[in-house]
Amino acid sequence: MTVAIEKPEKPEKTATAEPAAAARGTRKVGRPVMAGAIVIVWLVLFAVLRGKETLSLAAADLTDLHRWLNDLNDSIGANRNSNPLFLYFFNEIRLVIDNLVTFVQHLISQPSGARPVPQIGWLGVVGLAGYVSWAVGNWRVALLAVAGFTFMGLQGLWQPSMDTLALTLSAVFVALLFAIPLGVWAGLSDRFNRIMTPFLDFMQTMPTFVYLAPLTLFFLIGGASATIATVIYAAPPAIRITAHAIRNVPATTVEAADSLGATRRQSLQKVLLPMSKRTVVMGVNQTIMAALAMVTIAALINAPGLGPVVIQALQSLDVGTAFNAGLAIVVMAIVLDRVTTAAAAREENARNTEHSFAKWRRPLLGAGAAVAVVLVYLSHTYVWAADFPGDGTVGSHIASAADTATNWAQDHLSGLTNAIRDVITNGLLNPFQTLLTDSPWWLVGAVLVALGVVLGGWKAGITTAGCVGLLVGTGLWSDAMTTLASTLVATVLVMVLGIVFGVWMGRSVMVDRLIRPSLDAAQVMPPFVYLVPFLALFGASRFTAIVAAVVYGAPVAMKIIADGIRAVPETTVEAATSAGCNTWQIITKVQLPMSRSALTLATNQGLIYVLSMVVVGGLVGAGALGYDVVAGFSQGELYGKGLAAGLAIVLLGVMFDRITQAAARRASA
Repeated sequence: MTVAIEKPEKPEKTATAEPAAAARGTRKVGRPVMAGAIVIVWLVLFAVLRGKETLSLAAADLTDLHRWLNDLNDSIGANRNSNPLFLYFFNEIRLVIDNLVTFVQHLISQPSGARPVPQIGWLGVVGLAGYVSWAVGNWRVALLAVAGFTFMGLQGLWQPSMDTLALTLSAVFVALLFAIPLGVWAGLSDRFNRIMTPFLDFMQTMPTFVYLAPLTLFFLIGGASATIATVIYAAPPAIRITAHAIRNVPATTVEAADSLGATRRQSLQKVLLPMSKRTVVMGVNQTIMAALAMVTIAALINAPGLGPVVIQALQSLDVGTAFNAGLAIVVMAIVLDRVTTAAAAREENARNTEHSFAKWRRPLLGAGAAVAVVLVYLSHTYVWAADFPGDGTVGSHIASAADTATNWAQDHLSGLTNAIRDVITNGLLNPFQTLLTDSPWWLVGAVLVALGVVLGGWKAGITTAGCVGLLVGTGLWSDAMTTLASTLVATVLVMVLGIVFGVWMGRSVMVDRLIRPSLDAAQVMPPFVYLVPFLALFGASRFTAIVAAVVYGAPVAMKIIADGIRAVPETTVEAATSAGCNTWQIITKVQLPMSRSALTLATNQGLIYVLSMVVVGGLVGAGALGYDVVAGFSQGELYGKGLAAGLAIVLLGVMFDRITQAAARRASA
């Protein structure tokens, strides 16, 4: 009997085998190469098509959209007191907010009724500030608060400072009234969190300027509109951080509470909220900082306080006055930041510190409350305790010193500052701005969409295409490209600084400890403040806005990159060292490539920070969209153009955010 031996069949090629084999024979083109090819094609076409179809618009010219927005504003103004939507909705909201702001102002800053002074004068406010800071923080923070508030009075800026504080407190109160419940809901519900996230991303992407113009359309100018704008701008951090805090409570703790029969409400009140209190307080801190930044900028819509002092000084190039008022804003920001930070850490510090003084804390707080009440009574009753004494001599000296320093810098450093300005302006900004503004609009749009697809994927490309189309529709394409040029140039400089200092901080714990506190302090200051010193050095120009934007955006980029470098596994670095790599090779071949996601995230945050600051630079001659927004507030016939400029700023922010976030996700995948 013969046995037939079958010939073994050849194994079939799997579906993945062919691409793998093809991959061995071909080399995948990287995204940087594709982006470079797009830019080269752009440069070639620019040389051929320069100056054609640029959609330029003169400063005084209006499009049909701008005129329609002007007519809409006039129509709303004419029917504000007869239209039911305004009578029973917008006007009522404005009335409630206005009453709240007025109440707080009469309490601490403005004369109340027949009284020539507020209900609580300077002595009572200082006493309350010190007591509250001690109660929620510690005695060091209390001393800082007392010194800070007293210093604002010595500057001769007591009433403007209290107006700013009144608007900030009113906005924070309203913001937290909505933000904390929404944050808890988002922390408990995945579905609601998914719904809220795009809105929060959008709200945090928009620069502060953008909130102002639309709100004046519905709520007029003044404290109410400023407070509502501040609420919208300041609420997202509290919502997001509260949701994050609730979600980070250990699941085992929640399960233990459930197993003991706790209801959903009891679990929230007894477990989730107490265990997430510290993080929620940090969210309150971020809300206060955002509110203070917004309140100062809201001076453009006639909000009272320190903001108008700074704006008027900037517009008249009065560096001394601007510096004095800016310093008061910084002092207030530092005090509010330290108080809320200390409040978040107080319980943990108390647990970790065994001190005999702790048992006396309650009796001492009771005595302190009594002292605060006495000070409030004195400030309510006696003029000497209500009106801050002195004539602001300290502020005059500060302004004089700032003017003297400015004159010295202009006399002795003008050669250096002008050289720096000319190198960056002529060597980097002007060529890039010319490329953007003198290229045909459709060519720039196609390049932006192509780069969006290459860097962020198809979804980012579709978003970019939509933003480009809407930018054309605003009628401000040329101004948008000018702002885009300034933003991208500033972002490049931010990333250079971010990489240099971020790598240094990430590789050295000592350097990180030395530099990080300064970066934290820099992020506390409102954007307005950054313009003042650079106005003194470089005068009123777009370069001033760019330098201020770089200084404003660099701290966040440095911190993100430092954290990314530090996250690279030590074993990987040790392996590279044992293989003979020097420091430069370890940084460029190991740490930076492995920190791609951190670099992309730093670019995203740097872009958003820079865009907001470049737009604010419209106050000091930066021009473009920032100028259009400011002109819209000051000149009624340009209101529609300013509103369209605000929309254009939003579109730029959304486009930047979608591309860089998508690129960050692809880098970390």
